Amino acid sequence: RMDSAKDAMVKRIAAVAVGETTVTGRVIREPDVREGMAMLTVATALTRVLLRVDRYSDIRYGDTIEVSGKLERPETFVTDLGREFDYPGYLEARGITHSMSFVTPIIIERDESSLLARLYQVKQYFLLRLSQVLPDPAYGLGAGLLLGVQAALGEELVDDFRAAGIVHIVVLSGYNIMLVVVFVLAATSFFLPFRLRLIVAGGAILVFALLVGYSPSVMRATTMTLLFLLTALLARPYDILRVLVLAGTLMIASNPYILLFDIGFQLSFMATLGLILIAPQFEQLFTKITTWFGLKTFLIATIATQIAVLPFILYHIGEWSLVAIPVNLLALPMVPVAMLATFLAGLVALVSSMLALPLALLAQLSLMYIIGIATFAAKLPIATVTVPAFSGYLLPVAYLLLGMAWYWWYRYQAKR
Repeated sequence: RMDSAKDAMVKRIAAVAVGETTVTGRVIREPDVREGMAMLTVATALTRVLLRVDRYSDIRYGDTIEVSGKLERPETFVTDLGREFDYPGYLEARGITHSMSFVTPIIIERDESSLLARLYQVKQYFLLRLSQVLPDPAYGLGAGLLLGVQAALGEELVDDFRAAGIVHIVVLSGYNIMLVVVFVLAATSFFLPFRLRLIVAGGAILVFALLVGYSPSVMRATTMTLLFLLTALLARPYDILRVLVLAGTLMIASNPYILLFDIGFQLSFMATLGLILIAPQFEQLFTKITTWFGLKTFLIATIATQIAVLPFILYHIGEWSLVAIPVNLLALPMVPVAMLATFLAGLVALVSSMLALPLALLAQLSLMYIIGIATFAAKLPIATVTVPAFSGYLLPVAYLLLGMAWYWWYRYQAKR
């Protein structure tokens, strides 16, 4: 399957000539707005092109646009920490083969009627009203937690969150989506039977996934959560390891490139595997840890995921957060509070900014608490450690050693 996908991609690349040209196509994903630009994924007759345009360009999902400029093939580059990043492969995992930079799009036709176009308009209006009652940087984090809008957080804060080991909270994952499910199930428990509540929760996360954008991480988390809801609806045992393998297999079958080029897929899969296999082995070690505010759960989950993703982090990024465990313990219990307060503040702000102010204040306090912990930890001299680049052949060796250690510990725990 990988070979056939690669052959198809090579043919698509060969069919598109690089150089000065005019491209006409449809914007098939919500514009990714960054601090200095906006990135558009445009489907043309032959392929998909990534456009870098002015961040204030009034381009929306579904627009048919025309641009003129230099069409290029993306190139591999070296990161600040000496890692070679296969940017062409990363884009090909998203079906993108070419790019154009510093172009000015011309709108040929605007899509005002499709469901996704309307949903994105509602999302943007919600974010606009939220920004009117919640100041930066709290707004940036709130938008990131709630809808995965990383650009609103700013590059400096994203770097701090990465150094502190909690950047995962602003990357939409199964944790965020499961919080949505829990909220919907709780909100509908007063007037709906259990099975109907599961169906409503499933519909809610589908809408949520569309709103935040169907990135690989969102689709993976959505697939696993839907399978979980389906097994609950059918009253069958939920074997999360089988569901993880099934979800991963389905995603790889639909797009084999993510297995090799999508770092997010690799890290998310291994983190979830760590929660399934490694976390239970720490239960016996932390029997005396308090369960207040879920601290024990957060501690075990953080240690398990950190172990599971360590080889990939060191290989792909080369930097490891030494403060991740204490920062996660301090920050994660506040995330559900911050998400709920931010959502309610934005919801009420749609009606009245004045009525939303008390909720916005609660949201701001909880969000600034998380930001304060992250920025303080990131500035510590011991916050991170870097390692030299090493061969990818060492990755299987590292995971083989981890697997052997896990098996030995599993057998040891079983005999106790």
